[in-house]
Amino acid sequence: MAGDIQLTCSDCGQDFTFTAADQAFFQERGYSTPKRCKPCRMAKKNDQGGGGGGYRSAPAQGTPVICSGCGQPTTVPFEPRGDRPVFCRDCYQSRKGSSAGAGGGRSRGRY
Repeated sequence: MAGDIQLTCSDCGQDFTFTAADQAFFQERGYSTPKRCKPCRMAKKNDQGGGGGGYRSAPAQGTPVICSGCGQPTTVPFEPRGDRPVFCRDCYQSRKGSSAGAGGGRSRGRY
């Protein structure tokens, strides 16, 4: 295994150590050599809202649409394809509830 490497951060200009353990971690995952020190990487990640969607992450952006059921404006957490109707939460729930049992107890295997 290679030893520690001294690198210069592209953001703050400070030298930082890219440890042998970090090198192995990056190599296992196919990551390239970092250009930023850890504090600058974390700051950039926070600025971009990155972080993997944890509990405190920003809410997902919705796509504004008109509900096919009631005609009211709403947002959905996906980009509609246009070939299927899109419903607001209330219309979706009422349709979902009314179709319960329509499959004869069979799972469609989608999930």
